[in-house]
Amino acid sequence: MSAPSISPICSTGSNAKKNSPRWQVCRTMEARMKLFRPLLLRSAGTLLAALPLLIGSAIAAQKDDPFGHHEPPPLVGRWDMTVHDGNMQYPSWLEVRLSGFRTPVGTYVGQFGSARPVAKVDFDHQSGHFRFVVPPQWEHRTNDIAIDGRLEGDALQGETTNDDGKTVHFEAHRAPSLDRSEPLKWGEPIKLFDGRDLSGWKPRHPDLKNGWKIEDGRLVNAQPGNDIITDRKFKDFKLRATFRVPKGSNSGIYLRGRYEVQIEDDYGRPPDSHYIAGIYGFLTPRINAAKKPGEWQTLDITLVGRTITVALNGEPVIERQNIPGITGGALDSNEADPGPIMIQGDHGPVEFRELTLTPAE
Repeated sequence: MSAPSISPICSTGSNAKKNSPRWQVCRTMEARMKLFRPLLLRSAGTLLAALPLLIGSAIAAQKDDPFGHHEPPPLVGRWDMTVHDGNMQYPSWLEVRLSGFRTPVGTYVGQFGSARPVAKVDFDHQSGHFRFVVPPQWEHRTNDIAIDGRLEGDALQGETTNDDGKTVHFEAHRAPSLDRSEPLKWGEPIKLFDGRDLSGWKPRHPDLKNGWKIEDGRLVNAQPGNDIITDRKFKDFKLRATFRVPKGSNSGIYLRGRYEVQIEDDYGRPPDSHYIAGIYGFLTPRINAAKKPGEWQTLDITLVGRTITVALNGEPVIERQNIPGITGGALDSNEADPGPIMIQGDHGPVEFRELTLTPAE
């Protein structure tokens, strides 16, 4: 590394005459530069050697800055969970997002009920351990639900407690995007019941009484207590359902057995994700187009990937919105797989006179 140059007035070719004031100034400056040149060179070398350390210190300081830019922790994303409780297993779902500078927050869906907010997810970057707490919703407990787990590669493992206070274990994998890039071609419509018997359907819980029957060509939940499921499974489809519910009743249609479109007596209420035509706990219809209880109503649903469009009684109420994840009461959390149509039957009476599904080929 060369020393800094002297002023142009002292450079070769300068017009300064020997022993003139300008010449004397130049000689003095040259003498001083010879004296300090070794010190300047050593200082420059020391600075270059220290540069990586200085840069590293600056990066570390940025990481320690609570108000600086932070990359989202690897826990951020959507997770399809399966909980193992003795001989039983059930699905759950978790989404973790980064809020503000550094705080992970989220949304959690348990065995049943709707999506509930998670105010904060504690996450340790070094160990991969995470923990969050949500209050009970429809669970038969009064204490909070604590979820403790750890990130292992691209999967989660952990534990929580059931309503009896017993420790149960879960695992989770990242939820698929379910993006569809190819244009769809629709197949032939399928009538999901023929008006004569329950061929093609089965009860969700074989050990419970099945109150579903065919009555005057209609599919009727005469004695509520059990959900029913199609034998066939579907991927992308259009579904038309013509139904009616009595005053105060509640049901729902689970698409692929995972995403509930709510059916309920909600005439005259403001729209809500928990009310008729909502994707339970996730997507709110833009208007409530419900008819009075006891009147026949129609749902037209298109599901492609996780993108859904819903029309109630001819009125578009949800248009090309993405369903974030499974809803409470789902059959499983295997979102990448085709799934059946399930009708909720454990809440209240409902009857259908049409269920026609058009699958994508």
